[in-house]
Amino acid sequence: MKDRMIISRTPLRITFTGGGTDLPAYFCANPPGRVLSAAIDKYIHVTVNKKFDNKIRVSYSVTEIVDNVDQIVHPSVREALRLLNIDGGIEIVSISDIPSRGTGLGSSSTFLVGLLNALHAYRGEFVSADELGREAVQVERRILREPGGLQDQYMAAFGGMQMLEFYPDWSVRNSPVIMKEEYREALMENLLLLYTGRERSSTSIHENQSKAVAYNEKMYNKMKDLTMKLFGKLSSGDLNEVGRIMDANWQLKKELADGISDPEIDRLYNLAIMNGALGGKLIGAGGGGFLLFYAPKEMQPGIVSSLGLRKVDFKIDFQGSRIVFVGE
Repeated sequence: MKDRMIISRTPLRITFTGGGTDLPAYFCANPPGRVLSAAIDKYIHVTVNKKFDNKIRVSYSVTEIVDNVDQIVHPSVREALRLLNIDGGIEIVSISDIPSRGTGLGSSSTFLVGLLNALHAYRGEFVSADELGREAVQVERRILREPGGLQDQYMAAFGGMQMLEFYPDWSVRNSPVIMKEEYREALMENLLLLYTGRERSSTSIHENQSKAVAYNEKMYNKMKDLTMKLFGKLSSGDLNEVGRIMDANWQLKKELADGISDPEIDRLYNLAIMNGALGGKLIGAGGGGFLLFYAPKEMQPGIVSSLGLRKVDFKIDFQGSRIVFVGE
């Protein structure tokens, strides 16, 4: 490996419909799982650099300086280095545009995809988006056995607006949503992303969801059908039912497990609907993070004012995880 600095840039994501059908407990028994999501222009940057000595320095919310890979506390960093056979003399630093934990935007998987991309580049290797997604899933779901689905890893790798389908062999098929520019602009004008200011851990929610998949099979099937319907509506430029489909998906999802919603989230959601939103959902596993609404542009100032939450402007990222700097 050459002495080089690498910087990767990897997008976070929002989910419209189908979240939860990407859990192995569902798609292995009821294939395929089906999720419609979009990568957004909020990023996690990962810098990888040759260290002067043979130690390993990892800097995120804390800084670790250790003698070998086995001593690294951060599980994803430790296993990514093991996976790629990098044993020392390296510095890894991450910076996120959005609070990196508990916001529902897939930050942990986004970080891992960006790290793997940067480590491959550090080794002088090109890796495809599909391979990045598979490696991230291998680390998080198979090696670390962390509960959760498969959409975050692949959305971070692919970018764009995608319908992802998940199969029992854990393969993933991506179908990009292809829209005329005028329809895409109209869609973006009507999307409103609001930060609740509440962070949460998705681990227990995913565990509860996975345990109750068989019991909730009919609801998951309906969410999967809504995803296919939304894919068709977006692809044809028919935006009239987007809000209704998102609302139908949310009403199903919040019944899947304890912790997905709560009285305060319900209050905020209902207040948005009263003030003109046509539908929406809480992004991610639930419990906090970001609310996404489909609302006419002219109604959005009133919604923001009534909820008293911070609005986050965003665009769709179409590039996915990429290397933005290589310094010899």
